[in-house]
Amino acid sequence: MTDERTGRNKTIKLSPKEESFYAARAVKCSPRCSASYENQIFWNDTMYALRFLPDAFVDLMIADPPYNLTKSFGKNIFRQMELKEYSKWLNNWLKRVDRLLKPNASIYICADWRSSLVIPEVAGKYFILQNRISWEREKGRAAQNNWKNCLEDIWFFTKSDTYTFNLDNVKVQRPVLAPYRDFGGHPKDWSEINGRKIRYTAPSNIWTDITIPFWSMAENTDHPTQKPEKLIAKLILASSNKGDMVFDPFVGSGTTAVTAKKLGRRFLGIEREKKYVALSMKRLEMADTNPAIQGYENGIFKSRNSDSV
Repeated sequence: MTDERTGRNKTIKLSPKEESFYAARAVKCSPRCSASYENQIFWNDTMYALRFLPDAFVDLMIADPPYNLTKSFGKNIFRQMELKEYSKWLNNWLKRVDRLLKPNASIYICADWRSSLVIPEVAGKYFILQNRISWEREKGRAAQNNWKNCLEDIWFFTKSDTYTFNLDNVKVQRPVLAPYRDFGGHPKDWSEINGRKIRYTAPSNIWTDITIPFWSMAENTDHPTQKPEKLIAKLILASSNKGDMVFDPFVGSGTTAVTAKKLGRRFLGIEREKKYVALSMKRLEMADTNPAIQGYENGIFKSRNSDSV
């Protein structure tokens, strides 16, 4: 029986030859490395590459480090640790990225419920905690003796009390259930577009409009923890301006770099796995001809799996 996905599967796959071709476009740092760090993917272990980067060049850091779970990433396996050991591992790279950040930089760190237990304490030694975003991921494995895990966190920190936050760029468009008017008959805090009554409201720290990349989405890869471009777009639009530098020390298949490029930001990502480096470079190439971000059109974030906003 023919797979119904045949012909519609947009998952990015690379042959061994293509993988080598695209990976060779990335930068490998060394003591004699003289390549620019702007708009690049570094093909290195993060802890090694950090030593070659300058002070205070990052406007926004988005980090999606391995959660405290045993999981394969290409040829490498990250193994679950005791929380005390995981805290030491977090601290080991956080103390090294601290010097890379501008005084007004913002920091987002992705987590699941286990790693969320220690991130505020560890990152709080270097940064100011501003908020925790919790977002619903519709995928998740059911368990016979536990609740299905469909929630992830993004911890929002800043380097100081002075930082960028573009509220208007991430306001949420919602239908108006009670369209009040003033004494002159004019809409009060709402407007009508194509017969629909809507208002723009400040976004909350609970997001239920995110779709995990799957086979019919052009951004999809086989990376085991790939984040959606739409998710990262919200962070970039809120906490940076065009031309700013966006840094991801665990860039994986390239989502942060690709989304930053599509939104007119500079970027730098670090990844040690050849396969994911190659996927990052391929996706960056694809962004030249297709800068669209699924679920974000004309400055509006659409509802999950829906044409409506």
